[in-house]
Parts: sequence; C-alpha cells; structure tokens
Amino acid sequence: MQTQTEPPRQLTLPPATGGWRETFFSLLGTVMFGAMLVALSIYTVPNLVTDWQVRSTAEPVADGRVTEGSCSSRLMLNICDATLSIMTKSGRVSRDVNYIFADVHSGNYTVTVLSDPARPELATTDMALNMLWNRTITLLIGGGILLALTVTPIIALFRKMRARREAAA
Repeated sequence: MQTQTEPPRQLTLPPATGGWRETFFSLLGTVMFGAMLVALSIYTVPNLVTDWQVRSTAEPVADGRVTEGSCSSRLMLNICDATLSIMTKSGRVSRDVNYIFADVHSGNYTVTVLSDPARPELATTDMALNMLWNRTITLLIGGGILLALTVTPIIALFRKMRARREAAA
C-alpha cells in the first residue's frame, strides 16, 4: 500500500509591522527632540545673532553688572544663563542671555559686561564674544543633531507605512 504524502507547506513569517508601540515612540521622539530644537531656537539663537552684530563695536560698560548668572557643565558642553544689567540714558536695561558652548573647564567663569554704545540694549559679555565661533559651531552641530533626531523617526514611519501598503497589495 502506497501512502500519499502531502507536499510540505511553505512556512512564512508575518511582516514586521512594529504596531502601535513603534508609532508611539516615533511620534514621542519627534515631539521631544522637536521641542528641544524649538527651545534652542528661542533661547540661544537670538543671543548668538546679536553677539555677531556687536562683536566689533562692543565696549566694556562701567556700571554693567551680572545680576544673576549660572553655568552648568555636562561632559564638555557648557550652558550658561545670565541676566545683564546696564544703565543707559533712558534708564536701567536688563537682558537675559543664554550661551551654549564646548569647553573643558573647571571652576567659575569671570565675565565683563560689554555693550555697543549705539545699541546699549544688546548687552553681552566678554566670554560670549571670546567664545563666538565656538558657540556658533556648537549650535550648528547640536541643532543639526536635534533636527536629524526630529525628522528621522517621521521618515522611518512613512517608509514603514508605505511598505505595509505595498505588502497588503
């Protein structure tokens, strides 16, 4: 007696779709890194732009003070926040500044308040002008990384959605 054997069935794996978790984490990463990019644009870029504008004309201000100031360091990345106060013909002017730069430093930073005599409201510090190129390069690299981390999950999500549609068709 001869037994008939069925031909072996092909085993297939379901397509890797990732599901809702992958979508959730992609969107969460986009929102999180996008928020950091927006904060960088709001708090750091304007100070950098005005420092480039006054770099050649800034002079020490006799009554210029740092009313509040602090720096924190993570590895080589330093983030400094300060409130600068100077007296002008129209009264006292205060300006909040934020600096991000790369530096290997231990201890405190000592700064002198500088201002352009034609535009005293654009007060800055000597440290900010000394670190101008450093701050610019740090901003470009950090902003580029944040932009990539913001856009890449969205691109990957669209590619997966397109692959799912093509697999279903």
